[in-house]
Amino acid sequence: MKKKWWQESIVYQIYPKSFQDTNGDGIGDIQGIIRHLDYLNNLGINMIWLCPINVSPMKDTGYDIADYYKVDPSLGTNEDLEELVRCADGYGIKIIMDLVVNHCSDQHRWFKKAIENPDSKYASYFIIEETDGSVPNNIRCYNGTSAWERIGDSNRYYYHAFAKEQPDLNWENPSVRKEIIDMMKFWQKKGIAGFRIDAIGNLKKSKEVFERKMYAPDGNDGLVSQEAFILMQDGIDEYLKELQDEVFDQYDMFTVAEVNVPEVKMPDFMGEDGFFSTVFDFTYTDLDIEKISGVEWKREWTIKEFKENIFQSQNAIQKCGWGSPYLENHDQPRSVNKYIPKEDLGYESKTALATLYFFLRGTPFIYQGQELGMENYPFESVDELRDPVARNRYKQAEECGEDVQKVLDYLIARGRDNSRTPMQWNSDLYAGFSTITPWINVNPNYVDINAQQIKKPKSIFNYYREMIRLRRSSQYNKTLTYGDFRSIVTKEDNLICYSRCDGQYDITIIINFGSGIVTIPDDLGDGKIILNNRTENDGKLHPYQAIVKVREK
Repeated sequence: MKKKWWQESIVYQIYPKSFQDTNGDGIGDIQGIIRHLDYLNNLGINMIWLCPINVSPMKDTGYDIADYYKVDPSLGTNEDLEELVRCADGYGIKIIMDLVVNHCSDQHRWFKKAIENPDSKYASYFIIEETDGSVPNNIRCYNGTSAWERIGDSNRYYYHAFAKEQPDLNWENPSVRKEIIDMMKFWQKKGIAGFRIDAIGNLKKSKEVFERKMYAPDGNDGLVSQEAFILMQDGIDEYLKELQDEVFDQYDMFTVAEVNVPEVKMPDFMGEDGFFSTVFDFTYTDLDIEKISGVEWKREWTIKEFKENIFQSQNAIQKCGWGSPYLENHDQPRSVNKYIPKEDLGYESKTALATLYFFLRGTPFIYQGQELGMENYPFESVDELRDPVARNRYKQAEECGEDVQKVLDYLIARGRDNSRTPMQWNSDLYAGFSTITPWINVNPNYVDINAQQIKKPKSIFNYYREMIRLRRSSQYNKTLTYGDFRSIVTKEDNLICYSRCDGQYDITIIINFGSGIVTIPDDLGDGKIILNNRTENDGKLHPYQAIVKVREK
C-alpha cells in the first residue's frame, strides 16, 4: 500500500459523556476533553475518536441523532467543538467523529415531516410500508423486537434495525445520500479529519425486507433475525463508492468502518483503493459471545482460539490492506476482565495483554481508561444499568418468562455500561470526574486505579506510554508500523509470539499469556530486549511476562 498519514497514528477513543464533567451536571462535556489534552499528549496519542456528540434524545446514548449539524447541549456547543479541534491541533492531535448514518432519531425533523405528511418528500427518506394493517413481516431488529413499528393508528410501518426510536434511512433515495455527503463536508470544513462509521454494513436492504410474508422463525418469539436481509447485501458497494469518491478521497480522510468483511471482500473495503482506510475486525473481540436463536450469550473460549483468531485476522488483512487493532470500545466490556482470569488481574497480566495487541500491524486504538487498566463495574442489579439496550433485554426476559438471572449475569459480564463508567482521574470523590453524582456509577476501585499512576514509573499508563514511543518515535517505528506481520507457531497454547519485519529490523513479540512458567524457544532467544514488563531475563517467561526483542538485519 502507499503510505498514508494515518498509518503512523495512535487513536484514543473518548466517550464524552463519561470523560470529564466541567460544568457540574454529572455529565462529561467537550470542555472536559480540552482540559485533559495535556494528559493525552503526555500519553503520546495523535488522534482522538469522539463517540457521537450530535443533538440527540439519547435513547441510544447518542447513536440516535436528531440534528447532524449541532452538538448536543449536554456536551457543549459547536464553538466548543471548534475550540477542541484548534487546541488539539496545537498538540498535533487530529479529531475524528462518529458517523451514524444507517439511521437517525425519530426526533429528527426529517422523520417528523415524514410522519406528518405521507406525501412529503421526507417520507421517501425512510423505509415506510403501507399494509392492510398487519405488520409487513416477522423480521427481528437487533434489540430483540419486531423491526417494524406502526405509525400511530395508521396502516403505515417503518423499518428500524435498532431501537424503534432509530428509524433506518432509505439509502436507495439519492436525496438521502446527498444530505449525508453534504453533512460530512460540513464537518470536514470545521477541521474534522475523518470518521468512524457506525453500522455501515446495514445500509443496503434486500428485497425480502419488503416482502409481505412470514419467514421461518429462529426463536420462540416467532421472529427471524435480520442479518441475512440487511448485512452486506449486493449493491452496498454503490453507496460506499459514492461516499469514497465524493468525500473520503477528496479530503484525504481517515475512515474506519464498523463492519464484518468477508476475506474475499477485503480489497474492496480496505485495499489500496478501498472504500475505507480500515475496518474493525470482530473475530477476537467477540470471541466470547455466540448467538442462539438470534440472542447473544457468553461462550467458553480458549487461549488457542484467541491466538489463532488474531493471527488469521492479521494474515488476511495484510494481504490487501490495513488493520485497526483494538481490545476495547464503547460497545465492549473492559478487556482485562474478558481475557484475564479474575485471580490473575494485575500489572503483569494487563501489560501482557496490552503488548499482545499493540504491536500488531495496523493503526492501534486505545479506549479511554484502558491505559489505566480500568475494570468492569461490579454490577449487582438491573437497576444499576443505564444502557437502554440492556434494560430492554432484561424487560423482555421478564415478560417472556425467561431465566432473568441468566440474562442479568450476561449483562453484568458483557454489558456496554462496563466501558461507560466515568474516567477515573484520581482518588477524590467521584474519581475526579465530577463534583456531583455522575449519570452512571463510578467504579469503586477508582481509589486504586486512576490516572495518578502517571507519577509512578512502573504503571500501566507509563507502559502504554513506552509502547506508543516505540511505535511513534523510536528508531524502530518504521518497522513496527510498516513491517510485515509474521505469526510464529509454538507448541504451548498460552505462548503467543509473532514478529514485525522489514529490511532493517526483525522485531519479535513474545508473551506468556498464562500463570505458569514457560521456557523461551531456542530460536527466539536472540536479540536485544527493548521492552519487558517484568524484571526477569533468564531464558524463561514468568507468569504473564511480555518481551519485545529486536535483531538488526
